[in-house]
Amino acid sequence: MALAATKFQTDDTLLDAYSTTVADAVDRIGPAVCRIERVGGQGGHGSGFVIAPDGLVVTNFHVVGDARTVRVSMPDGSSSEGRVLGRDPDTDIALVRADGSFADVAPLGDSKRLRRGQIAIAIGNPLGFEWTVTSGVVSALGRSMRASTGRLIDDVIQTDAALNPGNSGGPLVSSAGEVIGVNTAMIHGAQGIAFAVASNTANFVISEIIRFGRVRRAFIGVSADTTNLPRRAALLSQVSTSTAVRLRSVEKDGPAAKAGLKEGDIIAAIDGRPVTGVDDLVRMLDAERIGRETLCTVVRRTGVSQVTVTPVARAG
Repeated sequence: MALAATKFQTDDTLLDAYSTTVADAVDRIGPAVCRIERVGGQGGHGSGFVIAPDGLVVTNFHVVGDARTVRVSMPDGSSSEGRVLGRDPDTDIALVRADGSFADVAPLGDSKRLRRGQIAIAIGNPLGFEWTVTSGVVSALGRSMRASTGRLIDDVIQTDAALNPGNSGGPLVSSAGEVIGVNTAMIHGAQGIAFAVASNTANFVISEIIRFGRVRRAFIGVSADTTNLPRRAALLSQVSTSTAVRLRSVEKDGPAAKAGLKEGDIIAAIDGRPVTGVDDLVRMLDAERIGRETLCTVVRRTGVSQVTVTPVARAG
């Protein structure tokens, strides 16, 4: 009986620790999570979160659609009008400027530090049930999924935290109370499979919209996953990292294919700078590289080689 009682107490203590961790993260981020409704045109609503006291709000492109203004409602009952500053259909990210000042903000964390199995918490407004919390784990990292434009979104987090219509645009939160992703999609008919755009990719998109009103991209025609880089390959590539990017597919007649890159190739560096993950690849392929020869350090079974690719402007 004493052993059974001890086991019960241990399980109870672990449950309390888990509950406390989730509740603390929600207390930190929850007040910055908002409900977003389109103003005029085709109706619709979703979620978002405030990232700056001056009213910068992150949400999904498919939440705002082509609307110029939205209604931003906060958990304290306040609401204001927001102007859509920019949108990026290719990553399903949009940025809104809400009127007023906001004391509660949700900081974007570093998604590169994520590990499979760690706690993931989703906060949003699913199916009209406002400010709902669900929790699960990070199921997989570096996934790719197709955006509404038909292009692949790279560096996507897979989670089993339950998402439903209305969760879109809300934050996926770590146990440390940092936003690690922007909830974007669930698979209809599947249980425990949902996706969020990684915070590092969202951060890149946000900075581009703030600076230019749109996201400028260089295009080489690949989709990729983050992968481990064997120590020997790292030494041969002259990089000091343990991860790199493996090409999942190479678009026919694209710049990468024309340069000789193939599916399965590992890109360890670009112009001598380590590529430690898909988020690095997205960030490095900015407008400054359009039309400029770019040297890729490529790891293959036959060894390490240097491949010169010339990115083009991404159309549309």
